[in-house]
Amino acid sequence: MIMWYIIVAVVIFASLLVARNMRKNKKNLPPGPPRLPIIGNLHQLGSKPQRSMLELSGKYGPLMSLKFGNVPTVVASSPETVKDVLRTFDADCCSRPYLTYAARVSYNLNDLAFSPYSKYWREVRKMTVLELYTAKRVQSFRHIREEEVASLVEFVKESASLGNKVNLSNTLMKLSGSVICRVGFGINLKGSKLEDTYEEVIRETMEVLGSFAAADYLPIIGRIIDRVTGLHSKCEKVYKAMDAFFEHSIKQHMEDESLKDDIIALLLKMERGEAELGEYRLTRNHTKGILLNVLIAGIDTSGHTITWAMTHMITNPRVLKKAQAEVREVIKNKDNITEEDIEQLEYLKMVVKETVRINPLVPLLIPREASKDIKIAGYDVPKKTWIHVNIWGVHRNPNVWNDPEAFIPERFLDNEIDYKGLNFELLPFGSGRRMCPGMGMGMALAHLTLINLLYRFDWKLPEGMEIEDVDLEESYGLVSPKKVPLQLVPVLTQWS
Repeated sequence: MIMWYIIVAVVIFASLLVARNMRKNKKNLPPGPPRLPIIGNLHQLGSKPQRSMLELSGKYGPLMSLKFGNVPTVVASSPETVKDVLRTFDADCCSRPYLTYAARVSYNLNDLAFSPYSKYWREVRKMTVLELYTAKRVQSFRHIREEEVASLVEFVKESASLGNKVNLSNTLMKLSGSVICRVGFGINLKGSKLEDTYEEVIRETMEVLGSFAAADYLPIIGRIIDRVTGLHSKCEKVYKAMDAFFEHSIKQHMEDESLKDDIIALLLKMERGEAELGEYRLTRNHTKGILLNVLIAGIDTSGHTITWAMTHMITNPRVLKKAQAEVREVIKNKDNITEEDIEQLEYLKMVVKETVRINPLVPLLIPREASKDIKIAGYDVPKKTWIHVNIWGVHRNPNVWNDPEAFIPERFLDNEIDYKGLNFELLPFGSGRRMCPGMGMGMALAHLTLINLLYRFDWKLPEGMEIEDVDLEESYGLVSPKKVPLQLVPVLTQWS
């Protein structure tokens, strides 16, 4: 009988321990939609994941739990939850999960954007910021921006004199590429390996880097799915095109001794051991991985921002007229427009802010991975959880912005909110350790170009086209350019 009492006592004690451990291990996860077996919530992403996530967050809240295949994920879509991710717990969730195709394009994560948070990442970021992105360095490249914008103006003048329409989407992408190639690579885009395929390669690279690849979420079968959908072959195509461009640029530097004051020259010195990157000795793959970020960091910042700004102004004639009036009043009859003129153009700066609000270039920040258990908005976010920050959702959140779907630059009148990473209502470039380092350079080019386009030309839609015919839909990728290229007719004026 005593034996039975002992057995019962042991069973009760064990049951209490199990119950206690179950309570201890039970996580208070954020709410989220039901999941399907194997694929989880992947079927709910659609062709524009940022829009789907915004719609779901309206039902499940600003911090939402999803599962993509076998990967637990949370999505932050309010200023408060985003602030927790990017500032409060930045150190605990600023690393990156392994992304199959990003790893391929970035030479096995030897870049800055997709590399896990580590000592190597910190050294690369410090080096690229010092070489390219400090205010002093951005200013030192001013003459290149002004020369390339002057070349653009001449092209638009020629088109205007002939009455031809201009594909601004294509033209502005080439402008950005020309500046980046000269600043970062010491070569001209014209005559390079990317001259004829530049826009296509950059667009497809962004599509690959922003993809929700099956290989990342579904072990074994995912790679098969990506081959069937064509994602794998697209990745290989852009990898080979980029690699050929990097090889061309590196070869030119090795053969031309005059090219010695840019980032490629510095990286080659590091390869040879003539310069240091902390404790790291760079290989050619490190060099190419870093150059990938140099190439894409500033391109979309400026080219697509200008395209979206012109799109919204042509569809809002009141805004276009007001912006042109301000520019022409400030510039007057000054033929040589400089970057100093930007500071006096308050309304134009509001137009740019509203542009990056309503069309943030990176709608979903590159996913992060929690390096330890953390708590956000009262919910548990376990270690190894992937974290998506839905910038699109924040910028279109009706609880944050009045009439968020409308283009209203005046919303920034007497409003201190800026896009430089300190106001979590407006984060087109992210915030914290992973904030886009190319913001200053890209926005300097965007403002200078817009001043010239608005000051020197009037603009109209092609014949037979009405405002309602202008497509406002975005494409999806790591960045979201205008899906249908913007084509406008420039008109010569007394300021041309």
